[in-house]
Amino acid sequence: MPIAHLSSRRLWPVVALAALATGACDKQSPAGGQPAATEKAAEKAGPQVPLSGTLDISQRGKAAPDVTFTDPDGKTTSLAAFKGKPVLVNLWATWCGPCVVEMPTLDALAAREKDRLVVLTVSQDMQNLDKIKPFFDQKGFKTIQPFTDEENNLGFSYMTGVMPTTVLYDAQGKEVWRMIGGMDWNGSRASALMEETLAKS
Repeated sequence: MPIAHLSSRRLWPVVALAALATGACDKQSPAGGQPAATEKAAEKAGPQVPLSGTLDISQRGKAAPDVTFTDPDGKTTSLAAFKGKPVLVNLWATWCGPCVVEMPTLDALAAREKDRLVVLTVSQDMQNLDKIKPFFDQKGFKTIQPFTDEENNLGFSYMTGVMPTTVLYDAQGKEVWRMIGGMDWNGSRASALMEETLAKS
């Protein structure tokens, strides 16, 4: 089901406002709908761009959705395959400026916490799949890998309507919290939010 079909749901006016408030991209916008200049400016500014996402704990304890997406080798996988260690799932897109800005901090987090945490960056691009691998190559990410979800299975499951959306699961696959909007994953706020879960792993 195309993203545009979701615009009829009453959730969208709320999440559109949330997107403006948290430094995020409204998923109603078509792929390529974000101005290139905005993306470049945000990326150039790096971590200085405000990334103060909204913390949502309303789904705490909920099991990870039983949906599939694609791993970097082109094979079908699911969140169940990563049980046993806490998992941070980040939904992003190549056209989303705040997503691009926070990616280096996710890569640093993945490297720093590789013994205690799995970081999955899952692209929600539907029309720009050929841009994902070159994007990763250009940025030189050391740890995160390009998972894809061209059917937006995870996006429809989370229903935030905003990217980036990042969800933390504990080692048993239960949701701890979700961050709606961009985040500096190297910052003290992120560290404090994750430490209780990571300390148990």
